[in-house]
Amino acid sequence: MSGLGPKRLGKELTKIQNSLPPGITLVSADNLEEWFLDIQVLDQNPLYAGQTYRLKFKFSKSYPIEPPEVTFTKTDNRPIPMHPHIYSNGIICLDLLGSQGWSPVQNVESVCMSIQSMLTGNTKDERPPGDEEFVRGNRLRPRDIDFYYHDNTV
Repeated sequence: MSGLGPKRLGKELTKIQNSLPPGITLVSADNLEEWFLDIQVLDQNPLYAGQTYRLKFKFSKSYPIEPPEVTFTKTDNRPIPMHPHIYSNGIICLDLLGSQGWSPVQNVESVCMSIQSMLTGNTKDERPPGDEEFVRGNRLRPRDIDFYYHDNTV
């Protein structure tokens, strides 16, 4: 990895190893290409009460100019959350994670907080329309998917 990425990621890693907002925990960051963080929804939203979810961040050589690839990862005790903008394979439909909504001032912490907020405000226990077909047929990396952002109410 060359360019701005390593220096920026080093600074971010130092910061998050020392301090993260409530409900966000660094699980591993063994290199500057892939990190895992756990998030929890801290309010009383019954859809997510008592659950912890695992996020995988993948950084390209162009980070922070380009957004990281962020997906939910399923493990034995870390499910993929139910949400109208989260596919069952962990891909997240969030404008912040696309080239149009991304800004280099964003960082790992702000992305985690945005996803926490997205979950906190959700009241629908459902997947996006066409989830099964999308998961079965998608061969693109999340950053290469051209999502149509049509419902900002969830």
